[in-house]
Amino acid sequence: MVDRPLRTAGALTLAGLLLSACSFAPEYATPRLAAPLPLEFKELGPWTPAAPSDAATRGPWWSVFGDATLNDLETRIETGNPDLAAALARYDQARALVSQARASQLPEVDFEGHATRNRQSDQKKLPGAPTYFNDNLVGGEISYEFDLWGRVRNTVKAERGLAQASAADLASVRLSLQAQLASAYLSMRALDADSRVLADATKAYQRALDLTQARYKDGVATGIDVGRARTQFETAKSLEASTLGSRALYEHAIASLVGQPASTFSLAADEHAFPTPPSVPVTAASGLLQRRPDVAAAERRAFAANAQIGVARAAFFPTISLDAGGGFDTGGGNLLATGASYWTLGPAAFLPLFDGGRRRAVERQAKAEFEQASDNYKSVVLTAFQQVEDNLALCNRLAMAAQAEADAADAAAHTEVLATRQYRDGATTYLDVVTAQTAALDAKRSLISLNSQRLQASVALIRALGGGWSAQDGARVAGAPSAAPRSGD
Repeated sequence: MVDRPLRTAGALTLAGLLLSACSFAPEYATPRLAAPLPLEFKELGPWTPAAPSDAATRGPWWSVFGDATLNDLETRIETGNPDLAAALARYDQARALVSQARASQLPEVDFEGHATRNRQSDQKKLPGAPTYFNDNLVGGEISYEFDLWGRVRNTVKAERGLAQASAADLASVRLSLQAQLASAYLSMRALDADSRVLADATKAYQRALDLTQARYKDGVATGIDVGRARTQFETAKSLEASTLGSRALYEHAIASLVGQPASTFSLAADEHAFPTPPSVPVTAASGLLQRRPDVAAAERRAFAANAQIGVARAAFFPTISLDAGGGFDTGGGNLLATGASYWTLGPAAFLPLFDGGRRRAVERQAKAEFEQASDNYKSVVLTAFQQVEDNLALCNRLAMAAQAEADAADAAAHTEVLATRQYRDGATTYLDVVTAQTAALDAKRSLISLNSQRLQASVALIRALGGGWSAQDGARVAGAPSAAPRSGD
């Protein structure tokens, strides 16, 4: 005949299995903006063509700039940057929390054992009881909580969502560091090109100063002409030194990004490493939500907050578990004798009857946290679209400005040649030469500045589009079915 506790335990186990699908978490849906999402970006242009999502930039996105040194520096971020290492450690913590939550879905098995020699107080021992006695025990316990109301399952879902968000955070940090490195490197190369222009100008102004001084000795030029020539020359030298100082700051920033002390890091100047701004393909507007790791992270946090509502609601119902234990306990003699055995088996239930409204307050807090996470997600989406449109506008408008500035630089260079030739022939004053030289130098430097801005806008656009990351990448890393924004989970 089956013992009554065993029948009770079996019935409770069956009831737990039948009710295990119960959950009090609200049905989850990705938070939606008040306005519908656009189908395409409005600032598309010749330098930012639309492209199918499967043709979007993937992997080493910085390779579009065609610079081997930049390619090498970007790979060094993975092993040298401490901020990326810290983000990876945070993700490892999130994964560990998922494992902790999942462990609650399995029975807990504990072992206990001790062998002690004891003395009772003469003032408290029972009559006839020995003053000295042994207590030897070997046993174990098994405890399993029936997840009737979905508390454990929703906790696992919440932790899994947070782990997926952490994976996306890791991708965001990586993308940010990669973009910072590319931006600093391209700015440094723009300064190399600027330094080359200033060095050439300094040499040209030196020749012009020598010519003016010779003409002054011959009585052809005036002291004012010499002063203007010297001013041009010294100003160019000053700008060249200032540019080198700015370049050093970018070099130091690059050193920190790759995890190397600035004092032991250097990059040789190379004005030819200043690349032509690339044409960045742009995915459809709807694809942006799949490409941006910060968007995916915000959505996963909203999902986790929704699951926490189920955890809070489950606290209003009793916690029911099945506990079993057994072993051997003796004060002496054979520990493993049949008479020294003991066992216990049966269900247990726990339900607070009065808590002063604490559980109700926890539920309100969970709902408010979900609303906050949903609004944060909407804010991140709006910011993402703004950043893409901003950099689309910059890429296309700056390309038009650079084309016009290139024409202006050609015209200014031609004017400088004519003015210098006419001054040498005595057909004009040195003021015309100075004016032409200033205009030519300004036009050249302005063209470099515009192309540098275009490169920075290209980096910012690639970053705004999600770089080489996708939400599916985050899902694989997090060990979950999918981390992409979706209507339910």
